[in-house]
Formats: sequence, structure tokens, C-alpha cells
Amino acid sequence: MIKDYILKEKDYIIEKRRWLHMHPELSLKEFETASLIERELDSFGIPHERVGETGVYGWIDGKKTSASEDRRCIALRSDIDALPMEDLTENDYASTVKGVCHSCGHDGHTATLLAAARILKEMESEFSGRIKLFFQQAEEVCGGGRQFVAAGLMDDVQRVYGAHVSPRIDSGKVSLTPGPVNACSDHFRIIVHGKSSHAATPDLGIDALYIASQIVVALQTIVARSTSPLDTVVVGVGMMQSGTAYNIVADTAQLDGTVRAFDPGSREHTAERIREIAEASAAMYGASIEFTYERHADPLINDPTVVSEVTNVTEKLIAPENIIHDMEKSLSADDFAEYLQKAPGMYAYVGTRNVKKDPETATPYHNGHFNIDEDALLLSCNIYVDYALAFLNKEI
Repeated sequence: MIKDYILKEKDYIIEKRRWLHMHPELSLKEFETASLIERELDSFGIPHERVGETGVYGWIDGKKTSASEDRRCIALRSDIDALPMEDLTENDYASTVKGVCHSCGHDGHTATLLAAARILKEMESEFSGRIKLFFQQAEEVCGGGRQFVAAGLMDDVQRVYGAHVSPRIDSGKVSLTPGPVNACSDHFRIIVHGKSSHAATPDLGIDALYIASQIVVALQTIVARSTSPLDTVVVGVGMMQSGTAYNIVADTAQLDGTVRAFDPGSREHTAERIREIAEASAAMYGASIEFTYERHADPLINDPTVVSEVTNVTEKLIAPENIIHDMEKSLSADDFAEYLQKAPGMYAYVGTRNVKKDPETATPYHNGHFNIDEDALLLSCNIYVDYALAFLNKEI
């Protein structure tokens, strides 16, 4: 059963979520969003500072008596950025910014953590230790988490917890799944350098476009023949750019693609095989390549111990059958994984699908019709609050 101190925040959560939904901002441009967060934290009496230009870090120090060496530290995280797409809903709180909308639920995440922050500040005499509040920018481009880590904000953290809304799960349910949850998200670029010539004399040139096409095909053998069938890996090329005219052999071609994997070893193996295949394919035709590989987000792997801790808390709020422990893995990425490299933690998925109330709550992420059942945010807020209290008070 949702606690009374959460229920009283319902109007606040909905109000702030809708304001954020009407005023979405793209990654690394969340200036008004950050300002709203800071104003709210000021009103709660919570100190805060900027992380980068648009991230906000706040903290609450418990006032319950405890030996300093026994004091714990937990981080609670929400993401705050929106996406470059039109809001296609007809709600009266639809986006007022053309070409930008919250179609991934980060507006709900931000409002939920703000409400949790206010509750925890009011309860500061009931716990010892420190609660860190991470209102993180740029999740959609996998850049904000690294800024919080680089600032040293995870150095003394013993647990980290975050939650994401999910249109795949019914409202009132939550996924607390141990192990791999989200894949890594990496970007590779291959530039093929050949030699131009007239299309009528291809033997005098080195066709970079043709070579790039061969590389695209050859890369598919990584999954088909160089990866265990029991492993999950994706190698996808999404862009190819080449040529200046129909009758000129292209002297350069550029490929841009992504790698998704759950196992760190498979991730590294795949990156190396991409480079080897590109180099060998180019050399076979007398060309050369430039190769770059950027690791945008690590695989997100939930710590089983933390999942057990959060489950213990959540079973006091909802029936055990409404807690999912085997949600199917997703090849999408989330840079919450950055925090899991520094401390044990987990990422929950809170169900926000309620088709009887609104069919659009079943719309997948990154779709202009995306919407959520706002009542589901109460459960998310309650888990934030009660898990932080239970961990800091050593009840779990």
C-alpha cells in the first residue's frame, strides 16, 4: 500500500510533470529544467550545485544520531532531457516547444525525484548519513552520467538507485530484475580512402563506395560467425555517405554504425573484429581506412544484492506477484550504467501502462504519442523514499 506521505504529493508530482512536459529541452540544453529543479530544491531547503552546465546535484544530510564511521551514503538518480521530435498527443499539457517533446518519460522521472526529495528532507531527523540527488542531463546522448562521475560524486556512494517508466508493464507493477537489463551503446565510424577516376575507367581508380559496401556486408559475419549463438550482439550500420557525382568513382566513403552487447568481453571482441574486417577489406582493393570507436554507454547490469534489498522494500508496498524479476533484456541503452561502475545499484522499470484510462500509455518510447499513467509515479516515488530510508537506517 502506498504510504500517506507519498499520497499527499500526488498533486505536486502531476503538476511538475506536466509543466516539464510542456517545456521540454534537448540534451545539454536543459537550462530551464535545471532552473526549475534549483528553485524547488531551494524551497525545500536542500543545498545544491550544478554539474556541468545543466545537471543538478543536491544532498540531504540526516540528523539522526550516528557514529560518523557508520554513516552511509546513497545516490538517487533521475534523467531530465527530452527528445527532438513532435508531441503528437492532444493533451492540454502537450509540448509547447516545436520539434521537442518528452516521449521517454524523463519529465515523470524528474517530478518523482523532486517529490521524493521534499519528503526525505522533511524526514531528515529519521535517518543518518547522506542522500545524494542526481538530476542528470543528457541521458539521451549518454553524456550526463559521466559528468557526475567525473565530478567525484560517486566516490563515497555505497548504493545507487534509479527508475524508468515503462509502457511494457501495467501500472501498479514494477520490474526489479537482477543481472543484465540494458545493452551497451557504442558508435563506430569507418572512413575508406580510395582514389577517384572517371566512371568509364574504374580500373584507374580505387572505388571507396564499392569497398564500403563490401565492409557493410562483411560486418554481419561478426554476429553470424564470430559470436557465440548464446550471446546477444548487434552490429548495425545506419549511415553511408560517399560520392560527388554519378559518373565519378568515389575516392572516400564514410560508414557510421552502432554496437549493442551485454557482455563486456563480447563488446571488446566485436570492436576489434570491426576494425580487422574494415582494414582487411580496404587493403584487398588497395585502399586504407580511418577507424574510430566510441563507447557511449556501458551495459547496465543490476546488482543482485541491491535487487534483493529493493524487493524487500517494495513487497511492503505492492503484492509480490506485481514484482517482476525476469523482464526481457533490452538492447536500448541508459547511462545509469556509468554509476554502476562505481557502486552497487540497480535500475527499476515502473509500469505506466493503463489502456483503460488512456490507450496512449501503451505507446512505445520515442514516439510522439507516448504518454504515461501519472498515478503510477506514486509507486516509483515510494520506492525512492523507502529504499533510501531502509538502507541508511541499516534495515536491509
